[in-house]
Amino acid sequence: QVQLVESGGGLVQAGGSLRLSCAAVGRTSGNYAMGWSRQAPGKERELVAGLGSGGSIVYADSVKGRFTISRDKAKNTVYLKMNTLKPDDTAVYYCAADPRWIVIRRGVNPMYWGQGTQVTVSS
Repeated sequence: QVQLVESGGGLVQAGGSLRLSCAAVGRTSGNYAMGWSRQAPGKERELVAGLGSGGSIVYADSVKGRFTISRDKAKNTVYLKMNTLKPDDTAVYYCAADPRWIVIRRGVNPMYWGQGTQVTVSS
């Protein structure tokens, strides 16, 4: 039984930064690919960033150069550092984990989902 606990969302002005955290709590197998997706009102959920257990990384084109995904294996925690935030980044952000990298890359139906954390960027 694994739960993904998210934190770090909030309200910021355009150009500001936030760091989201996602901790895997409970019994884990050890090596999971993890990622972040987001969903804004009226829009479909999209993959923002993914990090494979072997270090592979993928970003959505809209966030390349601004967002950075990383992990602390000792803490079973993945982070999303978001810089130069834009109003278009406003969404609920969801953490995901799955032992299969391809599942995280596709951004659909991961084994575990976080509860979501709201990020709001004002202009």
